[in-house]
Amino acid sequence: DWPTVPQLYVKGEFVGGCDIVTEMTLSGELDQLFDRHGVTYDKDAADKIREANA
Repeated sequence: DWPTVPQLYVKGEFVGGCDIVTEMTLSGELDQLFDRHGVTYDKDAADKIREANA
């Protein structure tokens, strides 16, 4: 349980460190989290990240 930097918080809730956020990005979970909380993000960029890592 070592704290990693950077750490992502959404609406004050801890989401995770770099490894977890990367996994969530690649699986689409981060998009869903952002959508649920009304967080604006670049959906095209998120898709390109997933395509580049497929």
